[in-house]
Amino acid sequence: MTIKQVSVFLENKTGRINEVAKTLSQHGINMQAFSMAETTDFGILRLIVSDVDKAVEVLRGENFAVMLTDVVCLHCPNKAGALAHILEQLAASEVSIEYMYAFAEDDMANIVVRPTDIALCEKALASIEG
Repeated sequence: MTIKQVSVFLENKTGRINEVAKTLSQHGINMQAFSMAETTDFGILRLIVSDVDKAVEVLRGENFAVMLTDVVCLHCPNKAGALAHILEQLAASEVSIEYMYAFAEDDMANIVVRPTDIALCEKALASIEG
């Protein structure tokens, strides 16, 4: 399923991630998943949040550089080989992945994927499920 990811561009200095987390917390927005990529000078904090529109509004209100991105969120069993099977099928369908991150909860894993072609990715995933 396609969902919206919030990307926040941060200068690489102590406390900046906390400022984002604190801002979201003060507005009752839950960070459900996140990934941090960094270079020497800046980082990109990618977030799946409980209220996308409100998150964008409050973060921009605090002068954070924010962008929305469509990503695919998929669920699979939290067991050895489940992700490998999905990735094998995506590769067979020639789905190219820019990045991905995952989180597990009990017996299920949730994977956030940024494919180069969302429609192709969703079509490939539908063929796995059906």
